Order: sequence, then structure tokens, then C-alpha cells
Amino acid sequence: MAQWTSTVGAAQLARQLRAQQSRPTGPGGRKPPAYRALADGVRLLVLEGRVPVAARLPAERELALALSVSRTTVAAAYEALRAEGFLESRRGAGSWTAVPAGNPLPARGLEPLPPESLGSMIDLGCASLPAPEPWLTRAVRGALDELPPYAHTHGDYPAGLPALRQTIADRYTALGVPTMPEQIMVTTGAMGAIDAICHLFAGRGERIAVESPSYANILQLMRETGARLVPVAMGEGLRGWDMNRWRQVLRDAAPRLAYVVADFHNPTGALADEQQRRDLVDAARSAGTVLVVDETMNELRLDPVAMPRRVCAFDPAGSTVLTVGSASKAFWAGMRIGWVRAAPDVVRSLVAARAYADMGTPVLEQLAINWLMGTGGWEEAVQVRREQARENRDALVAAVRRELPDWEFAVPRGGLTLWVRTGGLSGSRLAVAGERVGVRVPSGPRFGVDGAFEGYVRLPFTVGGPVAEEAAVRLAAAVDLVRSGAGAGADAPRSFVA
Repeated sequence: MAQWTSTVGAAQLARQLRAQQSRPTGPGGRKPPAYRALADGVRLLVLEGRVPVAARLPAERELALALSVSRTTVAAAYEALRAEGFLESRRGAGSWTAVPAGNPLPARGLEPLPPESLGSMIDLGCASLPAPEPWLTRAVRGALDELPPYAHTHGDYPAGLPALRQTIADRYTALGVPTMPEQIMVTTGAMGAIDAICHLFAGRGERIAVESPSYANILQLMRETGARLVPVAMGEGLRGWDMNRWRQVLRDAAPRLAYVVADFHNPTGALADEQQRRDLVDAARSAGTVLVVDETMNELRLDPVAMPRRVCAFDPAGSTVLTVGSASKAFWAGMRIGWVRAAPDVVRSLVAARAYADMGTPVLEQLAINWLMGTGGWEEAVQVRREQARENRDALVAAVRRELPDWEFAVPRGGLTLWVRTGGLSGSRLAVAGERVGVRVPSGPRFGVDGAFEGYVRLPFTVGGPVAEEAAVRLAAAVDLVRSGAGAGADAPRSFVA
């Protein structure tokens, strides 16, 4: 299969360059030369994922006309980008964006923080909160009470316990999306669900369109299945998707799958509006792309906001959208219960393929989640979880604004993460320096494709109060190390991201 290459038109690139913030000035407040400002603008668009790596840029003459500058200015900017490793050109063929070979890239290791480090290291790598009590204990006790009949069976339920499938289906129906239990497969967390979907729909070499940035662990899972990731830049701020870009990618790249997080996106916190949801389903249907919608953050609404209808509500025939849900973010990561909502024939195919993977999800955990959802305990626990995450968010935001006033971010109205621009510093270098001063933080490239987002880090709402304040103090110390050159180690940290 030929590698798909995106093309950035002259008018599109000109709009993106003009939309950027004002260019940095030179020594003494002088503006840089026009070619240097243009080169810096393109470089920033690549590093922030606004222009994909390996995208074909417009010809010098076309961009010069779109920007109303001389062709000499564009030629000099392109030459500067080539010299810095951000552009590759072939005579007669054009120029493509690139990332320098020496650009720090994220480590591939996903190991959790060792237990012996918990006392000395503040872990901002994992966007998960401790178990909510007393609901966890109550759920496990309720599950134990209901376990005896199941203990007399073989215990293998590849599609999930019938009772839990019915409960999950009823919840979708109550939300205005009629659902039968035959449309539900219970999985071992959302990761298990997406892994099963990728293996069924996207064989080695298939293209998968992904938001840019996106959830790091899912990107790595897809890479390991042999998929070719096609990044689609998010809209500005927290306004969800850029539908023009999505239409272009779905039309031109014809990916087999597209993966999106519509509800309090990980890592940006963006919430896609209802029209964007409708438009994306229509575009995916027209392109013949299966749309995988990750709803694991859906329950974590931290501020008053009207929630749009679920994406699957715009696919009544069930031919385009596969919905993935999970108890791990809203309740507890240690409760590895996820699910897929899809057409019955898709569920049957997923179940059949599962027989050669994990056979099924643990019965006791399924009973615990079913008990919670059936008794009202789920709503109570999730409400407590929202309050805790809101308090942590507010504490972290205040601490970062105080200790790191040049860091930029938009405060999301839900989810568990803050997506932060680090004032021009390398996120990978900050992650290395952070481990030296006792704070673990994942760098931006973990959430991008091909080295984008070097100027970002992700901060989760997992600590609050004095711990959030100390985390910000340690991040400020890491900034000082990077600026002094002491934090410029070659290896990126091997931190866990969840």
C-alpha cells in the first residue's frame, strides 16, 4: 500500500500562519527578518501538530502570492527549514515537512511508577484517581453475594455477563440511543475494546485517522498492530474538531478506521459540539471509514455544560460508529471493565475473534460494576469523583499560574487533563529534568505522531491541595534546569501514561 501524503494548500498555510500569535522579536526588541519569521512560523506549526509531518508544502511561488511576500523570502525560509531539518525537498517533486533526526522523541516504555518511588516522586503521568470509597467496597461485597450461581459455570463469557450487557444497553437506551444487549460486548477495559477493534478492522499497513494530539497509549497500541497513523489536527482552543481537516483526510486518505475522543478529549479536554458530531459521522459514512468513538471521559463533566448527544445517536443504522466505554476513568482504573457498543453482527465478529485473545473479562469485576449501575451507587460514586477532580483541577491551575506564569493553557470544563504549552521549552527535556527534581510528567510528543507537540506537557487532575502546589514548585525547578542546560539529557523519561 502506498504511503499517503497530505498536502497543505497555499491559502490554508497562509491562514494558519496569520492565526499564530505575534512572532518573537530579536535582540533589543527588533523583529526578525521576514524569511526568518516565516521559517519560524512553519516550524512551530509542525512542532504543534497543526501541519503534519511529511505533508507536502505549497510551491514557493504559490505561497509567496498567498502571503503577499516576495518569492525570495519564501525561498530563503524554505532553505532555512531544510538546514534545520524541518523540510525535505526533491528537485521537481516538491518539499515535505519533517522533524530533525536529533529531535527528542518520547520513550516507548509504559511501565508504571515503582511503588518504592511513590513517597519521593509526584506522579503526573497517570490520569487516574484513587478508588472511591465506600463504593468500591460495597460493589465488591455486592458482587460476592451474586457470585455463587456463576461459580457453578465454566466462567467464560466472551461477550460479557448477560446481566451487565443488559444493564449497559439500558443505560444507552435511557440516553435516547435505543440499544439491545446483543449490541454490547464487555471487554477488559477500553484498551481491550480498542485492541479488539483494531485487530478486526485494521490489519497491518491499514490507515487509521487519529486526532492530533491524541491519547498516548492508544497511539502506541495502534502502532504495535502495524497501523499507519494519519494525524488530524484539533481545532483551536477547546472547540473540538476542525471539520475541514477531517473531511479532507477522510476523503483523500480513505482510512479504514478513525479514532476520536468527543467528550473531554484526552489530552486537550475539548468537547465536540453536536454539529461536529453529526458532520463527522456523515463524512466517515461517505468515506467508508469506521468511526471509533472513545467515551471513557464522558461522565467527567466538571462544570455546568449542556452535553451534546452521543455520537452514535447520529448513526441510527449502526453501520459507521463503534462506541467504546469504560468504568476505569469515571470510577477506578483498577476496575478493568470496558465495553463496545456496535451493530449485532460486528459484536458477533468481535466475540468470535476474542476466543484467541483473552477469552473474557473477569466475572467478579463485571458483577461489581453491574451492582453499582443497578443500585444507584454508580451515580453517587461518579458525582464524588467529579467533585474531587474539580477541586484538583482548580488547585493545579492556580499553582501552575503562580509558579509558571508564562505557561499557556485553556481550562477544560471536564475530563482529567490539562494540555499545557511550556513557554517555548522542550517538553521532553522538561520531563527528563522533572524526574531529577521529583515530579514525573509526560511530554507532548507522547500524544502526537512523528514528534509533534515538543513544546507541550500534559498535567492530570490527580493531585490537589499542597501536593498540587508542590508539583508546580518542582515543575518550576525543572524549568530552571532546562534553561540552564542541566536538563538537556539525551534520553526521554520512561514514564507511564494513562
